[in-house]
Amino acid sequence: MTEYKKPPVNEDLVKFTQQNDYDSLAKYLIGNVYRYRENIIIPRILGPVIIKTNEEKMIESTIESCPFKSLTSCIIGYGLGAAVGLFTSSLMPNMTDPMAQQNQTAREILREMKNSMISYAKNFAILGAVFSGIECCIESARGKSDWKNGTYAGGVTGGLIGLRGGLKAGIFGAAGFAAFSTVIDYYMHQRG
Repeated sequence: MTEYKKPPVNEDLVKFTQQNDYDSLAKYLIGNVYRYRENIIIPRILGPVIIKTNEEKMIESTIESCPFKSLTSCIIGYGLGAAVGLFTSSLMPNMTDPMAQQNQTAREILREMKNSMISYAKNFAILGAVFSGIECCIESARGKSDWKNGTYAGGVTGGLIGLRGGLKAGIFGAAGFAAFSTVIDYYMHQRG
C-alpha cells in the first residue's frame, strides 16, 4: 500500500484564513460577476423562443399605443355603422307622408339609404374612437388590464355623449354605457 501524503499548503489560502477575506473567496468560487447576453436562458413553453429585433419592438409599441387603438376603432366603427345604417334604412318606412300621391323613385330611396348609412357610420366611428381612446388612457394610468377599465371608460364616454342632451341625459348615459360595458366585458372574459 502507498502511504498518504498531505498536499502542500496554498499560500493564498493561508492569507485568506488570516484576513477573513470572504469576498475574494466568493469571487474565486463563483467567477466573473459580469453576465453576457449570449448566456441568457429563456424558458420555452410553446414553440421556439425568438428574441425580437428593435424594429419588431417599435412596430409592437406603435400598434399598442393609444392613438393607434383609437384610430383603428374609429375606422372599424365607421364600417360597422355603415352596415347597420344600410340594414336599418331597408327596414324604415321611406314615405314620410302616406297620403302623398307621388311614389318614391329608386334614386330617392338610394339617397335616403346613403344619408342613413353616413349618419350611423359617423356616430359609430365617434363612439368607437372615444371609448377606445379613453379605455386605453385609463388602462395606461392604472397599469392594470381588467374589467374596471371598460366600466370607467363606458361611464366617461356615455357621459360625454349624453351631455349633448343635458345634465340628466349625461348621467343616465354614463350609467347606462358603464353598465353595458361591464356586461360586455364580463361576457367576453367568460368565453375566452
